[in-house]
Amino acid sequence: MRDRWVLVAVAGALSFVAMLDMNIVNVALADIAEGLHVSAATAQWAVLGYQLPVVALLLPIGRWLDGAGTRYALLAATAGFALCSALVALSPWAAWLIAARVGQGACAAVLFVLMPVLAIRAVRPEARGRAMSVPATLGPLGAVTGPAVGGLLLDQLGWRWVFLVKIPFCLAALAVAWKAMPRDGALRVPDRRSLADALSVAGGLAVLLLALTLGSEQPPWFLLAAAAVPPLWWWLRGPGGRPVAGVLRAAGLFRAHGAVLASAAGFAAMHYVVALHLQQDEGVSATATGLTVLAFPLGMGLAGPLGGRLADRYGFRRVAVTGAALTAAGLLLLVPLGDGWSPSDVAWRLALAGIGMGLNGGPTQALVMGAAPPERTATVGSTVQVARSLGFTLGPALATAAWALAGSGHGARAGLALAAAAAACPAVPLLALPGRRTAVATVPERTTDTVST
Repeated sequence: MRDRWVLVAVAGALSFVAMLDMNIVNVALADIAEGLHVSAATAQWAVLGYQLPVVALLLPIGRWLDGAGTRYALLAATAGFALCSALVALSPWAAWLIAARVGQGACAAVLFVLMPVLAIRAVRPEARGRAMSVPATLGPLGAVTGPAVGGLLLDQLGWRWVFLVKIPFCLAALAVAWKAMPRDGALRVPDRRSLADALSVAGGLAVLLLALTLGSEQPPWFLLAAAAVPPLWWWLRGPGGRPVAGVLRAAGLFRAHGAVLASAAGFAAMHYVVALHLQQDEGVSATATGLTVLAFPLGMGLAGPLGGRLADRYGFRRVAVTGAALTAAGLLLLVPLGDGWSPSDVAWRLALAGIGMGLNGGPTQALVMGAAPPERTATVGSTVQVARSLGFTLGPALATAAWALAGSGHGARAGLALAAAAAACPAVPLLALPGRRTAVATVPERTTDTVST
């Protein structure tokens, strides 16, 4: 087998674009409300209309894509994502925009599931660390840089260009994938049972995400999360959920998924608290705040390729644990800063945390995907993305709650303590301790510790 790094580049580019869309719209909500003559609450659905189907459809799509043709799924999802982006930009009224954003989110869910699958299948086992580091680094970078890119486009060209900017990347990815990806089978039509399972898990996860999103501003909305329990429990105990739980249990992947969720929650909570505190409490300008926060993605971008190389040489688990420890250390160092933060004080700590995240992302993803049975890589890819997406949503919600409980004088410190101690730090032991296997999973050959997860 020869390595197809061009497909790894496609996986990285599409991960960046799909994650960029998570946050790039936030800065344009006021302009969307004004341009379409709707309320701010209605404009908020430009964000929720994308996020809800992404999280809600990940698990059903993962089950659906196991054994299906990766090439046609990728081509269809990428083309659909680009088409929906264009439809959003052309929206004459809010209902059109929300419907197009829901379609775009559904296509993005397919892309999120396929990106780790595409990367791990494109290279030999001994190059998986480097390959997985590409989408694992570029995806979070897209989330972090989204507001900056969106603000620039908004100031120069208007809110519709926030959606159009991604289309050239999608067209380039389509051209490369069409030429480079082998024909590996056709897509299958989901049966009636699969559709019922999809509606159940999608409804449960959508309610959970909605509760976390709305509850961060109005805590009573957190109670809505209780409504997510019955459909998710029904799915987990049924024929749709049992195979998913069985794969994770057999390969010993529950702890690794917990580490992914914890790292994502810590990262998202930190990003939210630091940006809010610098501007609201310290009076730092928006430009200076943006430049300060960019220290994190800069460290992450520099360390990501290095993490992949080190993991291929020394083992995935060792590098993943080291990266998680550095991220936790960077966040812990933010807690005792006290009053009078300066951008330079914050920036080097964020850079340290970003370096840790860069070292951690690819090896952790390779650790999980390398332990997945070959016929269940899409399922495991979807469960990892669910854990990461819930962490991105859970982090800011918990940080907001901690800030409110601690009061204005100590809110930032409480939010950062939660990000470090309750979120980032647990990722270290979760990755360091191998998970328990209950059965022997079929695992690709690997000379280091990819399968002991």
